[in-house]
Amino acid sequence: MIIKPKVRGFVCVTAHPTGCAANVRQQIDHVKAQGPIKNGPKNVLVIGASTGFGLASRITAAFGSSAATLGVFFERPSEEGRTATPGWYNTIAVTQAARSAGLYAGNLNGDAFSDEIKKQALALIARDMGPIDLVVYSLASPRRTHPKTGVVHKSVLKPLDVPYTNKTVDTDKGIVSMVTIEPATEAETTDTVAVMGGEDWEMWIDALVDAKLLAPGATSVAYSYIGPVHTWPIYKDGTIGRAKIDLERAAHAIDAKLKTHGGGRALISVNKALVSQASAAIPVVPLYISILYKVMKAKGTHEGCIEQMQRLFATELYNGSSPRLDDEGRVRVDDWEMRPEIQDAVSAIWPQVTTGNVDDLTDIAGYRSEFLRLFGFGLPDVNYDAEVEPHIPMS
Repeated sequence: MIIKPKVRGFVCVTAHPTGCAANVRQQIDHVKAQGPIKNGPKNVLVIGASTGFGLASRITAAFGSSAATLGVFFERPSEEGRTATPGWYNTIAVTQAARSAGLYAGNLNGDAFSDEIKKQALALIARDMGPIDLVVYSLASPRRTHPKTGVVHKSVLKPLDVPYTNKTVDTDKGIVSMVTIEPATEAETTDTVAVMGGEDWEMWIDALVDAKLLAPGATSVAYSYIGPVHTWPIYKDGTIGRAKIDLERAAHAIDAKLKTHGGGRALISVNKALVSQASAAIPVVPLYISILYKVMKAKGTHEGCIEQMQRLFATELYNGSSPRLDDEGRVRVDDWEMRPEIQDAVSAIWPQVTTGNVDDLTDIAGYRSEFLRLFGFGLPDVNYDAEVEPHIPMS
């Protein structure tokens, strides 16, 4: 079939297998071009491995450190008349590339929150890999069925206590408008923490330790975001922020556990704002990203997921000494984004943006391009008018 992008709201409901593979190849090429990461990880578990920072982490570990990787994800294969999700095609591409390079690449498609998937992961690790020396926790999901209680928790993107009003942009139509978001209830906040907080990360580490499948001195890292004052009410100071506080609580608990396990460590990496399926759903954030891209590209400091993860691994996690930490003990690879000159420029542009000038004052075109690339569209040297087979099995 000929596959074209079909965008509905903040989701593209089609994905292009050839384009997704080309996107993965570009990321692999970037990592290879930076050279080997000395003393990098060798047996890596990536929880949330099929898109975004998780996918980039897996690529960096495999092609920067020649690591064996096991990816855990929850993706939908193709159906009659319907393409698979982009993460399905991404995983096939990275698996084929890794195996062609002589690297182990295992995959588990299912609910990473569940006890069953954890058991299957432990069995694969024991059979194929040996003790894990890096656990990347990069899970993004709108809901979680708690494995102990059976309760289904659903996350929300809302402020706390009072309504929040600010500018946002319809990235498809280019319309800038004001949006008001009502505050979350206490139950919604609790549910968001249950989905996006640190409990499941702790469960994964406990399962690995109990099974004696975590290497002495192992590292575990989870990803977070803080961002600028423009987005704090909906992010840092909202329901997501509460979940991130719990993620940091979990990081301290896991770090204490791993320190007694051969001197291991657990870290939070605060990453840069980037176009993702998750960020596209958050009001206000797409406008901020569009302005940020304009400013950072002009300064020559813009990075995508793969540039961020390669830099994190090479200059922080595996730099031959200790990573640089902020006052809260977090790694900050959002440092280029948060430079005062970058944020001052964003703040100067923000109040000026209207529907009439959004194309000039922001990089909304770059935002749209990056969004479509997530689904395999807009890649160079891909013939999007050619017939392509959407039904590709997972190896």
